[in-house]
Parts: sequence; C-alpha cells; structure tokens
Amino acid sequence: MKRNSFPALFLVAGMALFLTGIWYGHRSANPSAPQLQRRILYYVDPMNPAHTSQEPGLAPCGMKMEPVYASTQLDAGSSARPGLIALGTVRISSEKQHIIGIQVAQVEKAPATYTMRLFGRVAPDDRRVYRLNAGVDGIVREVSAVSTGTQIKKDQWLATFSAPDARATLQGFAAAVDVLNRQQKSGGDAPGPLGVLNDNVRLAAERLQGLGLSSLQIDEIRTTREVPAALRIHAPVNGFVLAQDVTPGLKFEKGNEWYRIADLSRVWVLADAHAQDTEHYPPGAMAQVSLAGQKKLLPARVSESLPQIDPVTGTLKVRFEVDNPDSLLRPEMLVDVILSVTLPPALMVSADALLETGLTATVFVARDHGVFEPRVVETGRRLAGQVEILRGLEPGEQIVTAGNFLIDSESRMKLAAPAAPESGHKDPICGMKVDEQAARAAHRFSAYQDRTYFFCNVVCRDSFEQNPARFTQGTTLAQAPDHADRRAPPRLPH
Repeated sequence: MKRNSFPALFLVAGMALFLTGIWYGHRSANPSAPQLQRRILYYVDPMNPAHTSQEPGLAPCGMKMEPVYASTQLDAGSSARPGLIALGTVRISSEKQHIIGIQVAQVEKAPATYTMRLFGRVAPDDRRVYRLNAGVDGIVREVSAVSTGTQIKKDQWLATFSAPDARATLQGFAAAVDVLNRQQKSGGDAPGPLGVLNDNVRLAAERLQGLGLSSLQIDEIRTTREVPAALRIHAPVNGFVLAQDVTPGLKFEKGNEWYRIADLSRVWVLADAHAQDTEHYPPGAMAQVSLAGQKKLLPARVSESLPQIDPVTGTLKVRFEVDNPDSLLRPEMLVDVILSVTLPPALMVSADALLETGLTATVFVARDHGVFEPRVVETGRRLAGQVEILRGLEPGEQIVTAGNFLIDSESRMKLAAPAAPESGHKDPICGMKVDEQAARAAHRFSAYQDRTYFFCNVVCRDSFEQNPARFTQGTTLAQAPDHADRRAPPRLPH
C-alpha cells in the first residue's frame, strides 16, 4: 500500500466517528421519541363516516379529512392503546346527537340496594298440619257438608261413625269418671285414692283419643257418664281441609286417614331462586309477600331451613314464613316475594347500554369531541334492569345509555367503508390480480402487520409466509430488480 494512502484512511475513520456521535447524541436528547409510527388505514369524512378516501384532503362538507389509524383487536376487558383509534370508532356532531337522542352516563363503582321480586307458591306449614286417623275398625254413619278446600272452625262437626270394638273402652272411661265423682261426693279426702282415680280417668280419656274421639265428645261423656251409640269427629283447630276420605257407609280400618286439616294462621311461601343468589337469602332476612289484585303486603321471614333443590328446574326453593291471620293466603296460591338486596361495591350499568349478540356484549364509550368507541365487556349478575361489568370498563368512563343502536349502525357502516374503494387485490409475489372470495375459499391468504394478502396459488402464499417482510416494501417481486441475492420463486402457469 502506498504511504500517502494512510492520511486518507484516518480522515474517513474520523468522519465516521463524528457522524456516529451526532446520531447517538440526537437519540439521547430525545429518549421519549416514539420508535414506531402509527400506520394510517384511510381517511374519513368527520360529518359522514361512510365517505372515506385513501388520500388526505378536504371532505365534501369542506372539513379536513381525518386519519384512522391501525388498532389492536379488542378483547373482553382490554382497551385501545394510547393514541390509537379502535376500529369502529365514530364521531357524531352535537346536533346529530341531539336529533337521535343520545344519552350518556358515568360508570361508577359503589354498593347498591336492589329490590328483587321472586315468584312463590303458598304451602301449609308442616308443623301445623293435623291428620285425623281411625284408631279402631268401624263404619261411617253420617258426613257433614265439609269437603276438600273448605275452611272450618275448631270443634266443628265433620262426621259420625260407629265402632263396636270401642264400646268397652267407652264404658271403662264412664265407669272411671263415676267412681271418681262418688269418691269426691262421699267426702273422701285421702290424697292416695283420689290420685289413683284421677290417673285412671286420664288414661281412659287418652284411650278414647286414640280411637279418634274429639276432646269435645270426651268432655260430654265425662259430664253425662253415658256411652253414646255413635261417635263424632270434630275439627281440632281452625283451618283448611286439605284432604277428605269419608263417605256414608264407608267401612274403615284402624289407621285409615279420615281428614287432613291445615292451620293457616302461619303458612310457608316457597320461592324459586337461582343458585348463585343464595347469599342474598340468609336465614332471618325479612321480605314482603304480595297477592295479585291486592295492595296489602304481608311481612315474611326467610326460614332457618336450607333451600331445597327442585329436581325438575334445578332452581332452589327458598322458604319464607308468613303470618296469615285473615287466611288471605291459601295453599297453592301464586304470590310475589319482594326482597331488598344490598350488593358489595361493583360496576353496574343500565341493561339498555349493552348491545348483545349472544356471544359478546358491547358498549359505546363516549370520548371528547363527540367520539364514540365500541368496547367489548364481560358481564356478571343482572338485577332490576342493571348489569354488573366484570371487565372492560373503568370507573369514571362515560358510556352511551340511549341511542346506542344508531351509533352501532354508524360504526358498522364505517367498518364496511374501507373495502369499498378497492375492487380487487394483487398477489404480492407475482403481481397478478386475485379474486378475494376465491382466494378465501381456497385458503390462499395470509395476514401480516394488520393487513391481509391474497395469492393466486399456494406456492406464492408459502413463499410469502417464509419471509413476509421481503415482499411488503411497496414493490412486488415481479417489479423488483433482479439482484444476485434475490431468487424468485418459480412462476406457475395461470
């Protein structure tokens, strides 16, 4: 090498170091400068979202066309990155908002009290149901007009029967009462004999009760000391006849049920509830029961018993205990149960703010200057026209509660508008025109950097997917210069 070439080499190296220092200093002075620029998808008319253009300029209304940038796909609970506009975002002027009736509300997280309404069915209290059974074989002689569904009074006569096998027991009771009365009249005051006689009368009375005699007729025999030819059945309480199985001349056996009577002064209401709502019905919680067509509300209390599962519907049967002094509630009546529920702090929005498709739920978030952004949200419980938002919204955000269907129409028009100007696609490998529908049907397409490319054959598609950055620099392989380090894939006949 010649001696005079060394100064030139030193000069070139010095210039390179100088330029490197300038570049590094510029980067250090701007540490917050963005490294990635937003890619503009298209331009839109701010007054007419259906009017779009691939180039900037003025809209027909005279306003400047606004750019729409690429955005990531929004999943449930995510939001757009700062500075990016979500796909489907629309801008609506204040005048147009007033015309279509758009209303917004602020999302807040706070505890709330809701009034829940459950459907219930009246049932008798098992502890207040009386079964009148025969204690001896016999024959029904006479039956009153009482039937199933009749409301009866205590000691009301129901039927008469005869039982030959009960005669000895009746005579024994009458004799025991007679002996006791004679002892008392004779002036005997020895505690021992009187105590034994009283016990005999009590035991004989219990035997008569076991035969099916009422307390009213037992007291009558105690007074007259006469054995009746026919025995009577009386109602033990004020109540409601649930079942009856007596007719004149009916022969019955010991243990047969004559009547089933329910005391309706206190009843149960069995209400259907969802399994996830059992926390709202703790034992002792108070509620109100209303009857259709009546304004009167009856206080109710959740029973101490655990809710029962309905094997048919899978719902829970929550039991409420209700005082029923006027017998307004009858078995099998349908009633409403009104219950106040206090929920823990949660994001609750109006159900009218949601646009649901069955798989997803979307709300429109109101931004500044009339911008409305679609947001996919995840929902939770639903109570009294309110829906809990689990993911997708933050406290303080404004959402549309009225007019969202019209905003959704604008958003869908805007999403469909970008595809209108372009009628076809070019294969980025060979440059040939490709029909989108045919390419999709044959799976000859590939996505790269928020854009979908279509190919005339699978060879071009496979070549593209091996190195997509090579073919997305604004030129196709057919137009690119033939460098030594770029080998074109084989062209297939079309």
